[in-house]
Amino acid sequence: MKKYITEKITLLIAMLAIVACTDDFIDVPSKNQNSDDFFNTAKDYEDALIGAYDLLQSTYLNVLLGEIASDNTLCGGENANDVPGFQQIDDMIHTASNEQLRDIWSRMYAGVNRTNYILEYQDKLTFSEKNNIIGQVKFLRAYYYFELVKWFGDVPMIVDKRFQFGDQFNIDRTPKAEVYAQIEADLVDAANKLPLTQTTDGKVTRGAAQSLLGKVYLFQNKFDEAANELEKVIGSNVYRLVSDFNSIFEHEGENNAESVFEIQYTDAEGASFDCLQCSSGNVAVGFSGIRSYDGPVFDSGYSFNVPTQELVDAFENGDKRKDVTVLDIVAWAAANNAKYTEGYEHTGYFNRKYLPRKGDKNIGDANLTNPNNYRAIRYADVLLMAAEAQNRKTSPDDTKAKLYLNQVRERAGLLPITATGSVLTSSILKERRIELAGEGHRFFDLVRTAEASNFINGFVTGKHELFPIPTIEIDLAGGRWAQNQGY
Repeated sequence: MKKYITEKITLLIAMLAIVACTDDFIDVPSKNQNSDDFFNTAKDYEDALIGAYDLLQSTYLNVLLGEIASDNTLCGGENANDVPGFQQIDDMIHTASNEQLRDIWSRMYAGVNRTNYILEYQDKLTFSEKNNIIGQVKFLRAYYYFELVKWFGDVPMIVDKRFQFGDQFNIDRTPKAEVYAQIEADLVDAANKLPLTQTTDGKVTRGAAQSLLGKVYLFQNKFDEAANELEKVIGSNVYRLVSDFNSIFEHEGENNAESVFEIQYTDAEGASFDCLQCSSGNVAVGFSGIRSYDGPVFDSGYSFNVPTQELVDAFENGDKRKDVTVLDIVAWAAANNAKYTEGYEHTGYFNRKYLPRKGDKNIGDANLTNPNNYRAIRYADVLLMAAEAQNRKTSPDDTKAKLYLNQVRERAGLLPITATGSVLTSSILKERRIELAGEGHRFFDLVRTAEASNFINGFVTGKHELFPIPTIEIDLAGGRWAQNQGY
């Protein structure tokens, strides 16, 4: 949804220390203030919903660091001190004072608060589109809480009312099993309320809710439940793999037949390094761009998130996805008379899926307002999750698992996998790495399958599965929240 609330209103959550900037926020009244002047029309709910969607745009940081934390990419940038928080996460030496981790915490809780604001008043008015709106809100709250539990484990949780200043002294960190239970409940309710399709690109659908629910089950090793839920998406016949893998990540490929859930970005609003979350553009695109680039097709950027040689070598011979996923800048420059500057930790490769393109329309700093959407859930991801769930459930169905896996491989021009059992499991997980490379999933796949220490340099088992709760948040809570193990 490339539409935003125009009125300037500020969300102030002292507990979460969200920095005010030029972005538009949903107003959170004090405890002594009622909402008689709002939620009186269907448009009020729609406007508040737009505000709840808005925080999705800040998840560019979650995606960027989901790659940098993994074995897919190195931090890169201009030098080792360009963005210290990125580099620390890449080296697995991050601490509770990491600024980017605090940004993730603050922005995801801002999203939670915006959804809770709507749900606090969900019974105030009845109108024809109410179920659709509440379904979208429930999905969004689940999405934000899922990000929080993925990154931080046990997190403070409030449902259907807003966090207010002072709550931090009374609310403990909720065990992640309870957070997951709430996420599941929200997504089940969302799926029951949402239509199969929406009239506006970017609005959540039933398939998006079911796909995210399947993923949430997968993260808890609930493979039977995951298989059942993902089968609903596959059986809906709403989605299909597009034939040309390259087309997915170009502007004309946005919101295509493979898009189950896509975060919408626009060039409608500028940003600065003082307020990156103010951007309505995909900041990760500019950050991943080629440094000082001069040549065709692409625009320059800040050379972060550079793919590793190990990722490049993981592609099989003849895989059509390789040149779409990874740009070999040395070969490209030679063939196209292009010039560029090598950045820090230069590998010779760039994340081609999300590179700035010539012709992008940007306002202000072009590298901070890129309009390229983030393909948050693709149908290929659904097929691979379903394949894994079928293979790992109580009574495995490897025939169905191979069917889904090989649909993805066939598009890539590869031979089908014939293995079964644990060998098939490994093949599915490897396929996830290749198919979804550059899309922010790798670190969390390695963690949930207990494989991270085998692939990520510096990863300490028992510590790095989670990131630390920001120190300032613990301080704001009066020290009542225990820090995650090892930090």
